[in-house]
Amino acid sequence: MTAKLSLGIAAAAGPDLAERVAPAAEAAGLHGLWVNDTPGHDALAVLAAAAAVTEHLVLATGVLPVDRRTPDDIVDAASGLPTARLVLGIGSGQARTGAVELVTDAATELRRRTGARIVVGALGPRMRRAGAGASDGLLLSWLTPAAATAQAARAHAIAPGTHVALYVRTAADVAALAALDEETARYAGYPAYAANFARLGLAAADTVIRPADLGDRIVAYRAGVDEVVLRAITPTGGVDDHLRFIDAVAEAIA
Repeated sequence: MTAKLSLGIAAAAGPDLAERVAPAAEAAGLHGLWVNDTPGHDALAVLAAAAAVTEHLVLATGVLPVDRRTPDDIVDAASGLPTARLVLGIGSGQARTGAVELVTDAATELRRRTGARIVVGALGPRMRRAGAGASDGLLLSWLTPAAATAQAARAHAIAPGTHVALYVRTAADVAALAALDEETARYAGYPAYAANFARLGLAAADTVIRPADLGDRIVAYRAGVDEVVLRAITPTGGVDDHLRFIDAVAEAIA
């Protein structure tokens, strides 16, 4: 079965952009809108704007850091969102000691207190194993199609019903290549990501989608996981850029 295809944006893009972009994503047949939480911005507030102007689009966070957002805070902030469409993605944030336990405890608490689906942002093998057992799914990132397929297979072996989503940084416009390269270099320089790339024998640049390979790479990624989230990297980050990104994706998969 071909994986679902979704759009990813940054919380820093803001509610106004989400209000314009979410209906276009829904009209294009995309499955969901994932908003990554960033310091100083609230992914759930951005999703609230998207919820108000859509009917079926899945609304997901990718991911809320539980070292600075408690289950109480998350439940309160998500209380106005449509539970049937909501996916609460959580992760360890900057926590290092006890990160796996912190995330799995939060996942257990959130599953008890909300009807939303809970997924765990997982980089290393311990978090992937724990997350697959403690939540409804995993959110992976910065992987090649082959590595994503292998990690999804291991997660499904642990918990056959787990939903494996994958964030893929994607540029659909050649004018966005500089921004894509900057984003790639930045993540390659983070110690945790650098260690993961080394562990897997991957180069960060091999885990993204560039305009020339848009259609083929989407197909390759969709073959191995349950959902592919195209994290839109655009020239300016504006509304029109995101609308053009959606159009390019729709054309590439038509």
